[in-house]
Amino acid sequence: MTALTRLEREQFLAEPHVAALSVDAGEGRAPLSVPIWYQYEPGGDIWILTGLGSRKQRLIEAAGRFSLMVDTVEPKLKYVSVEGPVLDTTPATIELLREISARYLPPEKVEAYVDFAWKNHGEQVIIRLRPERWVSSDIGSL
Repeated sequence: MTALTRLEREQFLAEPHVAALSVDAGEGRAPLSVPIWYQYEPGGDIWILTGLGSRKQRLIEAAGRFSLMVDTVEPKLKYVSVEGPVLDTTPATIELLREISARYLPPEKVEAYVDFAWKNHGEQVIIRLRPERWVSSDIGSL
């Protein structure tokens, strides 16, 4: 088992994994942990898209930070966890919805999903995180 280098962890995080987002849920509660799509390019900040006023958005705003964890078990067991402060929260745009959708969906499904989500998911926001603390490991092939 070895820790990933900075380049390895950034490249791994840049792949289209579904992340587990965790944020402090308040006194007497375990952290809120939910799956989420995210966008990241090596060396940059991370952003997520979520509903304006959603529990997730309210908890992130109150905590001022959150973490994401992504992993894979094939062909190797590997993970990257990143935590950091929230930089800003801004209204989502259809262009950013299209960008994040294209990261996860087959090209032929993107426009239909974007059209549906833009019309039916309510007002959305983009929350940006500055990567501050990293934990990673390459456990190897099983």
